[in-house]
Amino acid sequence: MELATRIYQVTPSITLAIDSKAKAMGAAGIDICSFSAGEPDFNTPEHIKSAAQQALEEGKTRYGPAAGEPKLRELIAEKLNRDNRLPFQPENIIVTNGGKQSLFNLMMALINPGDEVIIPAPYWLSYPEMVYLAGGVPVIVPTTAATGYRITPAQLKAAITPRTKLFVLNSPSNPTGMIYPPDEIRALAEVVIAADIWVVSDEIYEKIRYDGLEHLSIGAVSEAAFQHTIVSSGFAKAYAMTGWRVGYLAGPLELIKATTTVQGHSTSNVCTFAQYGAMAALSGSQDCVAVMLEAFAKRREVMVSLLSGISGLGIVKPTGAFYAYVNISQTGLGSLEFAERLLDEKQVALIPGKAFGTDDHIRLSYATDVTTIERGLERLADFVRGLV
Repeated sequence: MELATRIYQVTPSITLAIDSKAKAMGAAGIDICSFSAGEPDFNTPEHIKSAAQQALEEGKTRYGPAAGEPKLRELIAEKLNRDNRLPFQPENIIVTNGGKQSLFNLMMALINPGDEVIIPAPYWLSYPEMVYLAGGVPVIVPTTAATGYRITPAQLKAAITPRTKLFVLNSPSNPTGMIYPPDEIRALAEVVIAADIWVVSDEIYEKIRYDGLEHLSIGAVSEAAFQHTIVSSGFAKAYAMTGWRVGYLAGPLELIKATTTVQGHSTSNVCTFAQYGAMAALSGSQDCVAVMLEAFAKRREVMVSLLSGISGLGIVKPTGAFYAYVNISQTGLGSLEFAERLLDEKQVALIPGKAFGTDDHIRLSYATDVTTIERGLERLADFVRGLV
């Protein structure tokens, strides 16, 4: 069979491969300490599940508008206005099958063959692959621990060419767990405005922040910044709704109409009753978010403390999300070999940094219990001692 040439540009998901192998080992009775999952280990809050159940009982099981249920679009717009100071209206919102589809729809609707998309590394692994599928050119800009794995305004400016169409900004970040401070967001906005390019702000982890740090959406910097901003987000991380597949994209009306066309010819509407759960997430009590955040904060302290005590590893303390990004360059191993050997020899699962554009790092998720963190990092320490 002759496949489309575009598929050969796309790298299969390393994260899913590692996670699948770890789950298979666990199913075979092997004691696995897994730090690979990019999802909260909490159940979806009861009031959200109840809203979806009620919607089922009321027959909310039929096709809906491709752009999403009107009430949910209204609530998302209210949230963006209230929490993020982004004056989007309901017609500026499309509800998507998770945050991932919001970004895929965006690339399909905005990127022409040859258009360049600036992506800071480390990056969430699907960003460049989506650009490739749209026929665009990912322009990867490496960052370092010295800048907190954040792209600087000077780096962004230097990467822009006449073919630049879009800049991808992710704060809090997957995989690094780092947050861009407001002053850096403002400086990046100045570059975006001056170059007259678009920025998509992936804010899926915005509610998972520590130490009272502020999340400033780049579109809230100024009216000019808002006119250049697209926002991608969803319900998966903050509300433990990963399997519900409800996300959204907010942007100019012309773009939202275009992405609705893309979605209308691919998946159509998001699961109708799941959208009613998302409505409850936005309109109901936010105490569930605070409970999860408190648990993540405690786990972060345990993980960072234990990792910092392992000679041969380097870590910058994360300020958001639920990931620790660890430098393994002193071990002499590439990240894929490191991850595979650690899983085989010590039964610890984590994600190689190669998936995120930095082969000298690994990502550990602390979306798991403290006991697993302590046991797993003891095994990790023993493994590293045999290398350095």
